[in-house]
Amino acid sequence: MDRTGIFGAAEADGIVRCDACPVLCRIRPGRAGACSRYANEDGRLVRTDPLVLLTRTVEAGGAVVPFLDAAEEWSGEVFVSAIGAGTTYPDYKPAPFIVSQPQAGVDTVTVVTEGIFSYCGLKVKVDTDRHLGPECARVMHGGEQVGHVTTAEYGSQMLSIGGVRHLTGGSKREGSVTCAAMLALCRKEAVELHVEGGSTIVVQAGAAPVVNGVAETRMRVGCGSAAIGIFAQQFQGHVDEVVVLDDHITGVLTEHQAGKCLSMRPSGLRVRGRRSTPGRYFQVAHPGTGWGGTDVTDPLAVIEGFDAKLAWPGMRVLMTSTTGEDALYFELDGALRPVPMPLPPAVARTVARIGENCEPALCSVLFMAGAGGSLRAGVTENPILLTRGVQAGEVRVTMGGAPCYLYPGGGITIMADVARMPGNAFGSVPTPALVAPIEFTLRADLYAALGGHVGQAIALATLLERFGADSERQPWLEANPWPDAPG
Repeated sequence: MDRTGIFGAAEADGIVRCDACPVLCRIRPGRAGACSRYANEDGRLVRTDPLVLLTRTVEAGGAVVPFLDAAEEWSGEVFVSAIGAGTTYPDYKPAPFIVSQPQAGVDTVTVVTEGIFSYCGLKVKVDTDRHLGPECARVMHGGEQVGHVTTAEYGSQMLSIGGVRHLTGGSKREGSVTCAAMLALCRKEAVELHVEGGSTIVVQAGAAPVVNGVAETRMRVGCGSAAIGIFAQQFQGHVDEVVVLDDHITGVLTEHQAGKCLSMRPSGLRVRGRRSTPGRYFQVAHPGTGWGGTDVTDPLAVIEGFDAKLAWPGMRVLMTSTTGEDALYFELDGALRPVPMPLPPAVARTVARIGENCEPALCSVLFMAGAGGSLRAGVTENPILLTRGVQAGEVRVTMGGAPCYLYPGGGITIMADVARMPGNAFGSVPTPALVAPIEFTLRADLYAALGGHVGQAIALATLLERFGADSERQPWLEANPWPDAPG
């Protein structure tokens, strides 16, 4: 796509110097720059990727009206994303596209640019009970540290990948490897990570995690105590005791308040670990890839014994994991020793119900960045006004059309789900840094009041006329709200 006059300066021998980022590549004819996003075509700097237009149909008289070709009258709605738009480097440049259009009877402006983000990282949510590694453990890729393990949440474990320290604060190789891993994850590709002192995991946005070569299938229904509470009534009458093994809180039914409310007879079963409240035990086992996210492969190993004053021969006991993937049923013999037996049908149905209530194991990749520098200057001559407008909710921020979560406090710190962004939304530059689309949508009168580059604004129809033939149209993701101007 031709961007003549937006970036680049001609030099001798047909070379064009690209000033779209701090690298300032000198590109020979027929070659592309270091980022592969700009090329020299017969002495002109051109964009190798098309500008992405996100389109959706509108209803007229109850019927869906399809989009027409570029040469015909437009019948739908168009959102000009920043994907393929170009960057604002150096700082004094207005954003590549400042698009004016009426929306719902309101004159709006959408400012689009591809930001060069050194201050960025990924928050990776991994839905699994399997132990990935100790909190704060280093996450490695290609022999370099690219992040660390953060906290374990309810049925999920969190990784932090990237950040300016890994991108620019370490060795050149560390920065390059980190940038490559982040780019692949943002493009929804599979990346293998190794957690020191823990597991090797393959992560991909929208796909199940693969831990130590085994694809996960289920996200737990809850902790061991929660599983006891949820399914207590379904166990009653079919078993005399249930132990739900969990790395965090192991539940024991007859001690648990749920069992007491059902007037269940105390079983005398004793599990190891630190008792919290009745029927809830901490530190029953170490974290691992076994039952319930523990290192247990033989569940009987967590039983310290049976109180002969309470237990009885023939007592029926079920031990299961928080996902129902693992289950053991046994009955006590005359010497109060456990004798494993097949799961009775009624018990098997409840174990299956535990599995039914588990959500699919999934990896979610969230891009997080701070928007500042040339990015804001490309929107307005007085960047603090843009920051205040975003913080006040007067400016809608999107990334490739996807909604962004704005963190409270100073600055424009945003987070977006890469699964809700179009394909090929991200790129990189060898500084190293990620290149990501960002759009600001607001009322036209507010844009003028913020000191925006009003003189650079072009009507949507003009943009379509100039660049529509070279653009790429993608359907709007219906899960995303349409980014009209706030207020």
